[in-house]
Order: sequence, then C-alpha cells, then structure tokens
Amino acid sequence: MGTLSVNQNKLQKRLRRQAGEAVADFNMIEEGDKVMVCLSGGKDSYTLLDVLMHLQKVAPIKFEIVAVNMDQKQPGFPEDVLPAYLKTLGVEYHIVEKDTYSVVKELIPEGKTTCSLCSRLRRGTLYTFADEIGATKMALGHHRDDIVETFFLNMFYNGSLKAMPPKLRADDGRNVVIRPLAYCNEKDIQGPTRTSSSSRSSRATSAAPRKTCNARWSRKCFRSGSARRRAVPKASSVVCRT
Repeated sequence: MGTLSVNQNKLQKRLRRQAGEAVADFNMIEEGDKVMVCLSGGKDSYTLLDVLMHLQKVAPIKFEIVAVNMDQKQPGFPEDVLPAYLKTLGVEYHIVEKDTYSVVKELIPEGKTTCSLCSRLRRGTLYTFADEIGATKMALGHHRDDIVETFFLNMFYNGSLKAMPPKLRADDGRNVVIRPLAYCNEKDIQGPTRTSSSSRSSRATSAAPRKTCNARWSRKCFRSGSARRRAVPKASSVVCRT
C-alpha cells in the first residue's frame, strides 16, 4: 500500500467523519448488529466497506461485517477480482450467484432500459440472502449525489418529492437498509479511489486506501445522535437507483 498524499489523507478523514456522523444521526448501526455490506465492485461500495471496517475498529459499540457480492452472470464480469481482494482484507464474504441477466434479457425488449427489473431482481435476492445469514442491516453505497439525483428524478418524472432515505425498513418488514455514505460527495469518493497507488490488482485498487487516523471523532459521532442532521432529502421511495 502506497503512502497517501496530504490531499488523499484529508479526503479519507473527511469521508470517515461524514460516514460516522450519518451513522450516528440516523442510528444506522447498533450494538450487536450484523451488517451485510453489498459490494458491486465499484468505487462507492469499495469506499463503503473501507469506512465501515474503520468504524468497526474505533466505534464504542461492537458489530459484525459481512461483505456480499451478487454475480448476476453478466458477460465479462471479472469473477476473481472481488474474492481475491476480500481475502487480502481478511473480511468474511459471500459471492451470491444468480443468473438475473438471462431473465432480464428475456423479458425486456432490445433497446429498452433494464435498470428497473434488474434492480428489483437483485434487491429481492439480497434481501433473501440477508435473512439466510442473519444480517440485521444491509449497507448500500449510495452517497449524497445519488440521493439528490433521485430526488430530482422523482420530482420531474413522478411528480413527487421523494428520495432515498439514509435508513429504511424494507417493504417486507424484515430488512433494514442503511446508507452510511449519505453525507459524502461523489467527488470526494473519486479522489482517493482514483489516485490510490495500491500494489494489489488494478481492478481491486478501486478501493479507498486504508490508513488509521484519529478515532476521537468516531466515538463522538456515535455518542451524539441528532445534533448535526444535514440537509438530506427525506423520502420513502426510489425511481430506479437501488
């Protein structure tokens, strides 16, 4: 792992601080939780895992982390990259194999958008798997930009003022979805992930570099709940982003 530049270190501390504040403000993680971190292989979910692993070390509560990736059997998907990366971290992980790609191609006409059906199939599979492994929370990598964009998508296309809530109990009543990156800007996430000089696989270097920093803010964030609520659009539904 290469040494972080001054700017990279500032970005990493900012992301961890903002995630800690979001977790505390919305009471996302509680004592004894088993958090299933959903990994897509993109920069957001890599950053999410990094942040939660850091919080796990410094938070005044104990919680488990399980990383889960869903292999939807899309052509060209690099099956070996995530398992190799997660092994180097030493984190418990599962690869859920479900051929939703064939289902989507069969049901959606060529040229039409597949996002809605694909996301519903993926979400249903992950909800079921969360129950199977006893996960009490499902962590997704949506950041502040995603929440704001969804707010405007709903406003312009659905005529409603709704976005993705940082914490949501799913319609089935069993699963609780959390978004610890709700206060984080996408450009901040792109910074450390784009310039990382990790010696791991080139694809695996999408992960934000991990480096221990001052833990006092994390303890403070977990103790003080609603003192710093930010202007995050509140809502109960999503157009397409899941």
